[in-house]
Amino acid sequence: MPTETPNIKPWPLKRSEIVGDFKIFKVRSDNRISPRTGKEHQFYVIESVDWCNVIAITKDDELVMVEQYRQGTSLIELELPGGMVDPGEQPIETAPRELREETGYAGDKPESVGFVYANPAIMDNKVFTFLIRNVALKHDTEFDAGEDLTVRLIPIKNIPKLILEGKIRHSLMVAALAKFNYLTKSIN
Repeated sequence: MPTETPNIKPWPLKRSEIVGDFKIFKVRSDNRISPRTGKEHQFYVIESVDWCNVIAITKDDELVMVEQYRQGTSLIELELPGGMVDPGEQPIETAPRELREETGYAGDKPESVGFVYANPAIMDNKVFTFLIRNVALKHDTEFDAGEDLTVRLIPIKNIPKLILEGKIRHSLMVAALAKFNYLTKSIN
């Protein structure tokens, strides 16, 4: 006979301290008490700023995407434009700014697609996704010093195949595109 699962409860925080500051994120050590056992456990949490992705669609039903080299995997990835939410900025402001800076494209008012947690097991930030319709090339790009990007226009109908073939493999991009698909049924 299966055992009964206890009700899950939050783990009370006993102490917390920053143990590393690495410019774009901090590492925090938390000691928490298990409500089930009463024992103390140490956890590490990456404190990172929120960021957002942009699903930018042209009038020809193409998705504006970027290719860029990613240090973590040492691979060139096909991704949605996006970036970190600047201090004092709302994510809905970040989306058109990042789209403009990374691609030169601009369009209609951003529409929220929602958010996901990047990795709630070890990270505390949110990743927002916004849809911007009717985008067109209107500006010069403004890359950050640490990024080199190439803009790619991808027909929306090709997105599922690119995901299945592993050409779009960044988990947060896949999550954003899935959320977009569920909300709009645009990707077949």
